[in-house]
Amino acid sequence: MWPWEHLAVGYLLYSLLAHLAGRTPRTLPVLALVLATQMPDLIDKPLAWGFGVLPSGRSMAHSFLFAAPAILGVSAAGLLARAPRVGPAFALGYLSHLGGDVLYPFVVKGELRFGFLLWPLIPAADEGPPEGLPHLQELVMDFVVFLLTPRGTAYLLFDGSLVLLAFLVWVWDGMPGVRPLFDAVRPGATPERE
Repeated sequence: MWPWEHLAVGYLLYSLLAHLAGRTPRTLPVLALVLATQMPDLIDKPLAWGFGVLPSGRSMAHSFLFAAPAILGVSAAGLLARAPRVGPAFALGYLSHLGGDVLYPFVVKGELRFGFLLWPLIPAADEGPPEGLPHLQELVMDFVVFLLTPRGTAYLLFDGSLVLLAFLVWVWDGMPGVRPLFDAVRPGATPERE
């Protein structure tokens, strides 16, 4: 999945669960969610494609063996900081990223890949020597070619609708994550509470 798709799916899930629990999404949990929806790629892609330390852009940080301690660590830090909603938001964002990386290749290419979830117990496919920017350019070009197909057009419509829906829900939720910036410049604004 692309970064904006991970973010949209994660935010929609978080907002839905927050509202089902009778709560409004708040800044700190939403910021933790945003970080978590991107974290596996922010770790694995540079280490694999840029430095050649990992065998694949879906290996270490995409593994439950890394995700579980990360989620527990963030949850503990949230509890210590008296921000108990941070841990569950981070967990939801991280796990939605992993789920999306299983679902995306299945929907787009019909390939079911989930071995990376248990890396290094299940070895990741070796992507060869690090290529960095050229590899990213190749992925973008493959994606553009895919978008020019009828299936790609349908995907683009769905993807655009998903991102637009996530944006509209975020605005409806009061724009958590940036609301404190607006409150800081608005006289008499009531600060958001965790």
